[in-house]
Amino acid sequence: MRIESEVTGVVCRVEAQPGQVVAEGDTLLLVESMKMEIPICADRAGTVAEVLVAEGDMVSDGQVVAVLR
Repeated sequence: MRIESEVTGVVCRVEAQPGQVVAEGDTLLLVESMKMEIPICADRAGTVAEVLVAEGDMVSDGQVVAVLR
């Protein structure tokens, strides 16, 4: 399952690491947009396969930022 950013902004914190088990609704990373921190959350439970961005990276709305299995 691909996790997409819901906003355009800068990744300010990555909270999930590959191999980590997450529940539906867990925060995977935070994106700063218009001086607000927007959480990007898991749509379902699973294991983080990949995190495709790092802190400081610019992301666009709809960009895939992580992959769960």
